[in-house]
Amino acid sequence: MSDTGTTASTTGARDGLRRSLGFRDLVVYGLLFIAPMAPVGVYGTLDARSHGAVALVYAVATVAMAFTAFSYAQMVRVVPRAGSVFAYARAGLGDGAGFVAGWMAMLDYVLIPAVAYLFSGIAMNALVPEVSRWVWTALAVVVTTLLNLWGVRAAARVGFAVLALEVLVLLVFAVSAVWVLARDGAQRGLLSPLSGDGTQGAFALSAVLGAVSVAVLSYLGFDAIATFAEEVTGGSAKVARALLFCLALAGVLFVAQTYLVALLEPTTSARLAHDPALQGSAFYDAVDSAVGTWLHDLVAASKAIGAAFAALAGQAAAGRLLFAMGRDRRLPRALARTDAGVPRVALLCAAVVTLVAAGWAARRDDGLDRLVSVVDIGALSAFTLLHASVVGYFRVRRGEMNWWRHVLVPVAGAAITVAVVVEASGVAQAVGAAWLVLGLLVLVGSAGAAGGPG
Repeated sequence: MSDTGTTASTTGARDGLRRSLGFRDLVVYGLLFIAPMAPVGVYGTLDARSHGAVALVYAVATVAMAFTAFSYAQMVRVVPRAGSVFAYARAGLGDGAGFVAGWMAMLDYVLIPAVAYLFSGIAMNALVPEVSRWVWTALAVVVTTLLNLWGVRAAARVGFAVLALEVLVLLVFAVSAVWVLARDGAQRGLLSPLSGDGTQGAFALSAVLGAVSVAVLSYLGFDAIATFAEEVTGGSAKVARALLFCLALAGVLFVAQTYLVALLEPTTSARLAHDPALQGSAFYDAVDSAVGTWLHDLVAASKAIGAAFAALAGQAAAGRLLFAMGRDRRLPRALARTDAGVPRVALLCAAVVTLVAAGWAARRDDGLDRLVSVVDIGALSAFTLLHASVVGYFRVRRGEMNWWRHVLVPVAGAAITVAVVVEASGVAQAVGAAWLVLGLLVLVGSAGAAGGPG
């Protein structure tokens, strides 16, 4: 087997994955993983950091993440494999780098569902306190795992219904916000979400860029689309289009909702910066004061359900990554087993890991924050290797001379992801380094069993 593999159709047939996904299904998986209202939880933090220019933060973050989406689109066309960044780095940088990319991405794909399941359990417990959050968490794990075991197409159909519900709630919020603004006027200036509210001094580009380093984390998950490259009908070009479309749509949704909530926000960015305890609930507090508790509860319920199905998409992506690494003998070969076109062993392993990780996080006061920071380090490290893979594959291996596509864009994208890693907490960096060292030990141990790149 070559680094780039055979054609997608041949690979899928030989290894058991079946082609059943269309463009809409790919976008559904990407948006489910991201979550249409992802900014809700970090809005207050970003508003405080950016001096009130939170909508501008998301506009810049969308452009920043476009470099990563473009690199994914470049590589999925020439390496249409289920392993995503594992396969891309392997083709562009070599077998060892491919393993490291997949190993680091595993923190993203395997642990993000743990964060989502735990969040869903906590949110549902807040709405129905009579039922323990562990019951809700376990229920979310069981339901979404069963859907993934049923098959990628069935899970996509249910996911589409949930995504439609989330978008409907977002639309209700947008209509309600516009109605309140038309009736009562804005709490801040109409351009303040793009220029700052002025309560922390003049517009500061450095403050906006500092907030962007946090905002880009809202986009983690759109890249999961690439893991379904062997299950899409119509070729890998459809995957590339879905990646770019999903990111652009998420960017529009994020900018629109943060612009509206910033106009409703009665608390200044200076106050939020001075009192960090207000930041976590800032979005909900603004909705409460401007529209009413009913919309607060509707958004909270939507976030609870949406988190469970974000975990569904993450679990599906994790299963494909483990499947690909098992197929190429970089992880136990049993992970490459399929049943009726579904990598059930890999999916069950991913489900167990996410449940254990959620349990660990729940037992610590800072468990959720630490879990999130570790996930971020894994994803951003994998993105950096993705960008390097574009240069390695097109410039070094194939000698192509398109400097814009194959050098400038990936180098700029790598600079962005490295900058965000540098901004991460020391604990996250230490855990990421430890995970990398462990991966290198696994790589050395698996070298004999792998028998080369094929």
